[in-house]
Formats: sequence, C-alpha cells, structure tokens
Amino acid sequence: MPPERESLEFDVLFVGAGPAGLAGSIHLANLVAAHNSAAGDGGRKIPELNIAVIEKAAEVGAHGISGGVMDPRGMAELMPDWRAQGCPVESEVTGDDVMFLTAGAALKFPIVPPPLQNHGNFVVSLGNVTRWMAEQAEKRGINVFPGFPAQKPLLDGNKLLGVRCADTGMGRNGEPKGQYQPGPDLLSKVTALCEGPRGTITKILDKQLGLSQGCDPQVYATGVKEVWEMPAGRVRKGYVMHTMGYPLPSDTFGGGFVYGMDGDRWSVGMVTGLDYSNPNTNPHQMLQLMKTHPTVKAMLEGGKMVSYGAKAIPEGGLFAMPRMYFDGGLLCGDSGSWLNGMRLKGIHLGIKSGMLAAETIFEGILKGDFSAATLSSYDRRFKGSWAHSELYGVRNFHQGFRNGLFAGLANSGLQMFTGGGFGDQHNSTPGHAHMKRLRDYPAGRAPVQEFKPDGVLTFDRLTDVFSSGTTHEEDQPCHLVVLDTEVCATKCREEYGNPCQNFCPAQVYEMEENPVRHRLELKINASNCVHCKTCDIMDPYQIIDWTTPEGGGGPDYKNL
Repeated sequence: MPPERESLEFDVLFVGAGPAGLAGSIHLANLVAAHNSAAGDGGRKIPELNIAVIEKAAEVGAHGISGGVMDPRGMAELMPDWRAQGCPVESEVTGDDVMFLTAGAALKFPIVPPPLQNHGNFVVSLGNVTRWMAEQAEKRGINVFPGFPAQKPLLDGNKLLGVRCADTGMGRNGEPKGQYQPGPDLLSKVTALCEGPRGTITKILDKQLGLSQGCDPQVYATGVKEVWEMPAGRVRKGYVMHTMGYPLPSDTFGGGFVYGMDGDRWSVGMVTGLDYSNPNTNPHQMLQLMKTHPTVKAMLEGGKMVSYGAKAIPEGGLFAMPRMYFDGGLLCGDSGSWLNGMRLKGIHLGIKSGMLAAETIFEGILKGDFSAATLSSYDRRFKGSWAHSELYGVRNFHQGFRNGLFAGLANSGLQMFTGGGFGDQHNSTPGHAHMKRLRDYPAGRAPVQEFKPDGVLTFDRLTDVFSSGTTHEEDQPCHLVVLDTEVCATKCREEYGNPCQNFCPAQVYEMEENPVRHRLELKINASNCVHCKTCDIMDPYQIIDWTTPEGGGGPDYKNL
C-alpha cells in the first residue's frame, strides 16, 4: 500500500528562499516581535506564529544567481546593521565604466550614465547573501526548508490554501519506485509566492485567476554568467564594467558585464533579450564571444573559469507587473516583475517587495482575514513606496529598444531627463512572438555566428554545465514537458530550425536521428537543466512546460 500524503500546516508560507521570501519572513517576524513588545504584559499579543520558507534547491543559495551588484537600500531598510551583522559582500564598488564594443575595439563612455553609476553599491554573490539571510531568519524562529519544490497550488475555488510539493521516488516512466514518497501538502493561512521568474505556481495561478489580464505581456532576458579565478593582483576588486554592442547585433536587446570580486575573481556575464528575431540566437554563445573581445580577453588571460550559471530575468517593467494579490496569496520579487531593467538591478526591489508583503500579511494577522480585499493593501503599499517611484521612472525602458540599440539608447537618455519619457509606451507582443521564421530570410537561412570553443577562454555548454554543479536524479519523470513532440519534428523544424537547440544555455534539447522513422526527433537531456526557464519562455509555440523536478535537483551554484 503506497504511503499517504502528509499535510503540514503553517500560519504563513513563503515559497522561495531568495531575497524576497527571506526578507518577507524576517520583516514579518520583526513586526510581530515589535508589536508584542509594545503591547506589554496587559496588551493584546500575537500568539507565536509558525512561519516557513521553502526552497527547491538542496540548500539555500544553491540556485541563487544574479549579475551581482546590489543597491543596499532594501537591505538597509530590512536590517539597518546588515554589515555589522556579517552580510557577505565581495566589495563596495570602487569604480565603474561603460564600454561600447565593436568586434575589435572598445569605446569608453566619457561619462557613466546615471542609471549605471554604482557609487555606494556592493558587488555580491546572491547565493552567499541568501545563505546569510536564511541564518538571520532561523535566528528569529522561522523554519527554512530546502529541498521542498512547490509543484502545484492547492485551491478552494479561487482561494489559495497552500502548495503541494513534488513527489520523490518516481521512475522515469511515472511508476513509483521502492523509495517513493508523496510530496507533502503545505497548508497555510496565507502564502507569498517568491519563486523567481516564471515561477511554477505563479504561472498556474496566472492562467486560472487572470493575474496578468490587462497587463503588457512579460518580456524576459537570459543572463549567462561565469566566475573566473585570476592570479594574485590581476583583479581590481569592486570594479564594475558594463558593455553594449558586440557580440549582440544591433536589433537584439542586452549587454555584458565584468565585476571585480574579492579573492582575485572576476564575475563575467552576458544578458540577451528574449525578444530577439534570429532563431539561431544562442545566449551561451554570446557570452563566449564577448570573452574573445580584446578588452575582455586581456582581463581573463591567465585565469581559470570555476563556476557557471544562467537564469531568466523579467524585463517587462511596471506595465508587465501582474496583479500581485488574490485570496490567500501574494506575489513577490521576480515572480511579480520587481526589476529595474535600466539599472540592471532587482535584489533591493525583491527585498522591498518581501517587506511590503510582510506588512500586508501583518495587517491580515491583526484582522484575522487574508481575503483579496485585505491583501489588496499590498498594491496600495507598493504604489506609495520608493519601489514604485523607481519603476515608474523607467516604465518605458525596454519598449524603447523595439527599434534597435541606438534608438533604445536615445530613448533611455530621454527617459533619464524626463523621469520616464513622455506618456506611456506599451508592449503588446510577448518576446517569443518576435522570432522570425526561416522563410523570412534570404534563401530560408537565418544568420549564424560561427564559433568553436578553445577550452581555455571559451567553452561549450556541457563544460559550463559541469562547472555549475548541476545534478538530477536520472530515473525520474522528465520535468521538461513538451506538449506535442510531433511539432518539434515537423512544424518547428521547418519554420524555425528547432531554436530550442540554440536558446537553451545548458544543451538540454537536441534533435537526434530516428533510424526507424528516418527523421530528426527531439531528445531531452533533462539532467543538464540549470533551471533558467528560458525554454518555457522562448519556445515559439509555447509547448514547453518547465515543471519542478525532485527536491534538491538542479545546479549547485558557488559564488554566483
């Protein structure tokens, strides 16, 4: 007889141990402690709450990755003595440059544009910061549970009751193995979804509750990043360099970065907008090509790549933010599109979102009510905060690049001097819809950037995946669900040339010869997956559904 599914009950549940979820739990615990202290012996105190934060990674921080320059505003609000408490930072920013790259030259901007000025900010590893935040949460009596991947929402009509976690011990054929264990149901009076971009539960609720109705379609980018160890004295700690231009074509949004970390390490990465037109665009290859530029190559020569990762980034801005409250739940951080694309920063906004969610939940605790009517005050708090002011000022940023890099730069300059530009520019098209079909190109062939990795400066995707520490239980159902593989073998191959082989930064998708049917068919190397969600976002037919694998599976990021 199979084991019964366990149910665990909490007062408050945060799904995702990133900056938003951990900040929310910490702030909520602080609010309750301050309330009870002020109430004194005779006042109305709040009984001890059972607050939990769950995380799909094997340990907190293992799936944490960011460009890595943190505006400290959010952290300072959450914990004014954050540095004295030991928050790990690589360095305060010591200088910054912006470079425009061509294939062989670099033009330094004479003045760093204000949104990219980083004086007073800090180079960090997001994974290390969230590990420290989890320790701060546990000191406050909060339960932090890694290895608990939320797989589906538990609903009573349109009211969120909690989440169900993924089963363990299922074979690839969907049959229980000897160690089968049903994933527990985690029930809560209120649940804050802090899953990161394109979150599993958020995506399901978005469809069922219409959270994005009336909003611009979300537009994403994929960030691909490596950490390099260098000989002593070769890294200018705290130095921040942003690049634009090469190797991205002028009609593709994005840019590169190199940040100086502690311990003679460079953080080097590339962001590629997932609203590109060329189906052969390869975000991983863009990073490799960027490293061959003379300016970047000189910085990395003599070093060793030691860590790799990738993630999707929500770039849609204010107009793509969904409704972030509903019966029994809230959306926070990247799940709610709290990111400033112009500044390339979201950590401080994620923290602020968690804090505002905590204040809203605290109001619900005092009222004994977590209905949508009560939780709607989250929206009011957001609109009255500096977070809304910041995002309103860049509300037209990504839309300005619809006509290419140079039009986007001109639009960005206008926005800087006018507080967001004139009027509101809306985006009506999701990113994947910008991809051109092969027939739109001369002779039916989209341009390809030739590239062969040398294994020293540049690498293939499998080498980088090895450096990400990615592992999955091999004998489990594939967590990358392709709804119609016949489309891959026929329609997608004819119309787009199977772009999944290009846009995945982990070489999960391959077209392999079927000797019986004499055609190429899709092979999914799910064990390579670094959980970036690019496939779920950029597939032109929207038939790839990224779901959570067994708990603890995925990358094991170090210093990313």
